[in-house]
This record gives sequence, C-alpha cells and structure tokens, in this order.
Amino acid sequence: MLEAYRAHVAERAALGIPPLPLSKQQVTELVALLKNPPAGEEAFLVELLTYRIPAGVDDAAKVKAEFLAKVAKGEEACGLVSRAKATELLGTMLGGFNIKPLIDLLGDAEVGAVAAEGLKKTLLMFDYFHDVKELAQKGNANAKAVMQSWADGEWFTSRPEVPASQKLTVFKVTGETNTDDLSPAPDAWSRPDIPLHALAMLKNARPGITPEEPGVRGPVKFLEDLRAKGNLVAYVGDVVGTGSSRKSATNSVLWFTGEDIPYVPNKRFGGVCLGSKIAPIFFNTMEDAGALPIEIDAGQMDMGDEIELKVDHATGKVTALKNGAVIAESQLKTLVILDEVRAGGRIPLIIGRGLTTKAREALGLPPSTLFRLPQAPVDSGKGFSLAQKMVGRACGLPLIDGNQQGIRPGTYCEPKMTTVGSQDTTGPMTRDELKDLACLGFSADMTMQSFCHTAAYPKLVDVKMHRELPSFISTRGGVSLRPGDGVIHSWLNRLLL
Repeated sequence: MLEAYRAHVAERAALGIPPLPLSKQQVTELVALLKNPPAGEEAFLVELLTYRIPAGVDDAAKVKAEFLAKVAKGEEACGLVSRAKATELLGTMLGGFNIKPLIDLLGDAEVGAVAAEGLKKTLLMFDYFHDVKELAQKGNANAKAVMQSWADGEWFTSRPEVPASQKLTVFKVTGETNTDDLSPAPDAWSRPDIPLHALAMLKNARPGITPEEPGVRGPVKFLEDLRAKGNLVAYVGDVVGTGSSRKSATNSVLWFTGEDIPYVPNKRFGGVCLGSKIAPIFFNTMEDAGALPIEIDAGQMDMGDEIELKVDHATGKVTALKNGAVIAESQLKTLVILDEVRAGGRIPLIIGRGLTTKAREALGLPPSTLFRLPQAPVDSGKGFSLAQKMVGRACGLPLIDGNQQGIRPGTYCEPKMTTVGSQDTTGPMTRDELKDLACLGFSADMTMQSFCHTAAYPKLVDVKMHRELPSFISTRGGVSLRPGDGVIHSWLNRLLL
C-alpha cells in the first residue's frame, strides 16, 4: 500500500499537485499498518491518518472514525495512537461518523475533556445536539462545558477576524473573466479533484496571461511565484465570474489564492477577490467558501502590484492603497461578510449561529449579540414580482388579502427547498460538498440526479461515476435517473407541470 501510494505521490508531484485523499480501501490498509507498523514508517503512517483522509461522511472517513473510536474508548490498543490522540483526531473530522463516539467519550475520566474540546469546535451536530444537552442536564461536566462554549460562540471567537489592514499581491486578469475561463467545460471531468482541475484555470492565452501549455495548463508557476512574495494573492479583474460554473471556478481560484483547511486534504478556503464588477452568483459562492469578495474599481491595480486593503469594521468602508496613495474606495456589500470570512464561510456561519442560538435557549440565556445581523432593505411599498412571491412562499410568508407576500431583493432569508435537481458535470462535486456537510439524508421532498451530459460519450471517469453516484443519491432518499433517461430540466419541468 505504501509503495503504491508513494508512486502516486511522485506522479502527482510531477504535475505540481498533492496526492489524492486516501480511499476507503487505502484507509483500511493504513489501519492494519498502524496496528503493526513497519520499522521507520511510524511517523509517516500517523501523518497519513491525521491529514490525508477526507472529513465528513466520506467512506474513507467512516473507516478512520471507527478505528479512532475503538482506540479512544480503549477497546483496541495502538502503540502509535494513544487514547487522547485518537480522541483529539476524532475532534478534527467536522461531523458525521465522529460525533457519536465523541459524545460517548464525554463521560470518560481520561479523555472526556479532550472529547469536549473537539465538540466545542464542531458545528455539524444536527440532531446529536439533543444528546449533548441531555448529558449536560444530567450533570456531565464536560457536556456542560460544551454547551457553554457553543452558547458563547467560541467556535467563532477562536478564529481570526478579517484584518483591518492587509497587504495583498495583485493577480490581475483584465476584461471579463467567465467561469469557463476559470473552470473550462472540457475539463469538467476533473472538477471533483480540485488541485488537478485548477491546473486548467486560464489555460487559454489572453492579454496579460501566458499559460504554461496553451489549452492544457494555466499560469501555475507564475501564480506560485506571486505567492512566494509572502502576501496573500488577490484575484483581481474588471468583470469577474460571469457564467454558470461558479463552484468549480471558485475552487480553482481559491486553490491558488486561499489557505489550507486544517486536517482536510486538497481543499482551501479564504482568499480575497476584487472586481470592478463581480457576478452575483459567483460572489455568493465566494462567500460560501470563506473568501472576501469586494466590488471595487480595479482600474489602477496592475499585475504584480503590492496593494494595501483597509476595511473599516464599523462602517464597511473599503480603501485600496498603492505606494501609500489611495487608488480606490468602496463599501462592503454587507457587514455580515466580515462574520462569514471569520467563520470560514457563509454556510459554517449559518449553521454555527443556529447552534449558538439553540445552546443559549437550552441554557435559558438571552439571544447572542456576538454576530452582525443582516439589515432588512427599506420597504418600497410597491407590489412583488412573481419571483419575489415564490421566494416568499418558500420562506413561509403569509397571504394578505389573497396576495402572497414576497421577499425584497437584498433580504436575508432561508427558503425551504422542496425539489432539488442535480446533473452529472456538477454531481460529483455536489456529492463531495454533501459529504463535507455530513449529510446522511436529504430533507427536500425530491432530490433528482441525472446523467444527461455524459451519457452519450462517457470518458472512463464518467463510467465510474455512472456506477457510484446513483447509490450515493438513493441511500440518502433521492432519485437517480439512468444514463440515457434524458435531461434534468425536462424531468423537473414535467414534475412541476
């Protein structure tokens, strides 16, 4: 297993990217090696266990969590991983298969406090929240500490704030950057493999951008040299992110401009994106990934410039300086973005705020004042468009005098989705996102997966997806069509009608 893995590492290193995360089969073999380590490989095995296995509800994560749970509970001994170390590693796995063992360990005299530290930073609790609450009510000190930590929002306050001033190196792409420039459609097959897919970013020559191999590999070395200057690299453009492939485009941009997510292989978060205009759905996807997107005049920002970006946390005013002189001023779209970046993304913020609210209610505390709350836009007094009414209905707004109330643009809301459609050039990426969110079941009434893009001329990687993705969807209560069954839009339209 180690020989094959090292060959794979070398193969990927030749491309300038890290190895793939370990598979279920590899982790099973890794566990066997950890119990009986070959001489000289001990540190390497522990490193693989710690850093190279996907988090969440991946198949490989399940094997890791089961092994660590046995060691942590003292059911199995492992010379390389102590009970405390196993508990600590369980606490880094985000959610899913690690939660129940951590809750079980809260009452353990030796490692209970370590389990509590892990749970304090874990947001993806879902219904397991009630188990911790019950333990706390029964007097378990570690469970009480976890509840108090959630109520105090320590998962949030322990993370760094957006700096009031930061130096950035500019990676400037002039004109309009379409998501197809950042995540080309012919490379859609590699989208779930973020580092590999990122190599295709800007692979076609354009003014100011010289790909390493036109049509194959983008300006990878150039971006790495910019990073080597020591500042965060900001992706800067005139018009950024038009087009539909926003998730894979964001993944590629963040691969070069973001930061590693601790204990999660081959995925990055954060980064700064500046654009004179940023397409709304690309902007939102950047927010989800914990990046800081700002619409600001990029006219005086040139490739390789060092700029200083100042953000006033009280007013949301943004100032860009070059050589000490102000070159552009702007306003954050909303102050909530500062919380989103600090939380590691919009989704962790939404889930984390909910967890803090539930913990405070359970402890009889007043609502938290820790977070910046979204401001509702001023009511124009006008009627609502059909789209606004549809969103209003999905948010549970009432009928008044027979008229459905709508949601004004710019309002923060959480609509209930009853039907979700997924197609096959994004399906594998969606699967990975769902694993990261520890999803073991869909809450939408209908979740449908199609294979309309790859059915006619499947590549080898598509054939593998046709075999594996249907069971992922159906075991979570979704419906998987077969290759050749038709286009997702047609199915959803028929169902709607």
